Amino acid sequence: MRVLLADPPAYTPPYDRSLAAALAHAGVEVELVTSRFRFGAVARPQRYVAREWFYPISSRMGSSRARLVVKALEHPLGMAQLATHKPDVLHMQWFGAAEADRWLFRPRSPVVFTAHDIIPRRTAARTGLWRALFDRCERIVVHSQRGHDSLASFGIAEERLRVIPHPTFRSDVDRRDDGRTALALGLIRPYKGTEDSVEAVLRVDGARLLVAGDPRVPLDGLRATAGGRAEWRLGFLPDREIRRALSEATVALFPYRSEIDVSGALLQVLGAGVPAIVYDIGGLGEVVTRFGAGAVVEPGDVGGMALALELLLADPEALHAARRGAEAARAELTWEASAAAHLDLYRELL
Repeated sequence: MRVLLADPPAYTPPYDRSLAAALAHAGVEVELVTSRFRFGAVARPQRYVAREWFYPISSRMGSSRARLVVKALEHPLGMAQLATHKPDVLHMQWFGAAEADRWLFRPRSPVVFTAHDIIPRRTAARTGLWRALFDRCERIVVHSQRGHDSLASFGIAEERLRVIPHPTFRSDVDRRDDGRTALALGLIRPYKGTEDSVEAVLRVDGARLLVAGDPRVPLDGLRATAGGRAEWRLGFLPDREIRRALSEATVALFPYRSEIDVSGALLQVLGAGVPAIVYDIGGLGEVVTRFGAGAVVEPGDVGGMALALELLLADPEALHAARRGAEAARAELTWEASAAAHLDLYRELL
């Protein structure tokens, strides 16, 4: 079986490359087409081929309007090259420019689309656009039951939807936490609710916050509010620094807004055996509840997040149980299981 995985904007290199490797190990002939990842190194291919067709010039430019103009000019060229290929299955991870892809995306093979964000935030109001793109996909993968229900409500037929849980990103860390550190991990964007993490930690005596990630929003005011109760390790962090942050974390906080289905950072945290406190949005609450890997609170309930944090830091038995839950998620949500589920799905289309 020949499968072409496509992530034109390179939004999720860890996911793309982990799935490609797992499929290849299962005997699939896999090719990943993407663009150069602008923010750091990516995993080397393992038994699959990776090609950076998309955005060869703009992916090497700094953040600027000029880069976006060049990227817009490059996009049709990459889509034209994609259209020349006819694998057994074309598996789209992301559409790089949904408005343009409505006209440019003309697949010659059965298409699977993974709706990582269900309907991406920037174009969520463009229902006609997404109906047109979804209509070109024989199957649509989501990572949670809530994501499934959202797309079913959108009008996607039940037989075209599949729930395949997002695997954890496993890492073996030397746990050195002090019993009071809450971790906020990943890109710092408005929907991540970093201000709620700060407020929750400030409400719990003795707690400290470790923020590890690349900021896409101003942080001066938030850093002043947090004062000495927070440590900020900012920038795109290499793997060794992420592992260091995970090793120092007692628990992780995910006070996200209702704009996503899953969080790669959450799966990275659970993959290191670190429990999490999450707002109940998308699939975040589902995975934490299913494995008992921490606590789930109502979206926007900073007080509830603070109480959950206080309980886990103050009660060794509760923390131990949450850590067992994180370990259970790490053991069950594997890339091998994900590859097997995807293979079953692909075979439906042959």
